[in-house]
Amino acid sequence: MRKKFEAGFKARVALDAVKGEKTLNELSTEYGAHPNQISKWKQELLSGAAEIYGRRNGKGNAIKEEQADKLYKSIGELKVEKTGSKKDCNFWADGAEKTH
Repeated sequence: MRKKFEAGFKARVALDAVKGEKTLNELSTEYGAHPNQISKWKQELLSGAAEIYGRRNGKGNAIKEEQADKLYKSIGELKVEKTGSKKDCNFWADGAEKTH
C-alpha cells in the first residue's frame, strides 16, 4: 500500500533537503520517504517558490474569480426567471383561466 504524505510534511522534508545539511539517504531514513520522492518534493518546492514571488495579489485574484462565478450564476438564474415570467404572462394574456 502506498504511503500518503500531507502537504505540510512534504514541505518540511523538502525544506530540509534544500538546506543541504543532510543527504537524501539520511532524510529518507529520518522521515520514511524514498530519496527519489524527497528529491521530487525538493524540485517542486524550488520551482514553486518562483511562482509565489512572481504573482501579485494572488488572493485577490482568487476572490475576484469566486465573486465572478457567483455573479454569473445569479445572472443565469435571473434569465431563467425572466423567461419563465414571460411564458406565464403570455399564457394569462391569451385569456386562459386560472385553475388553482
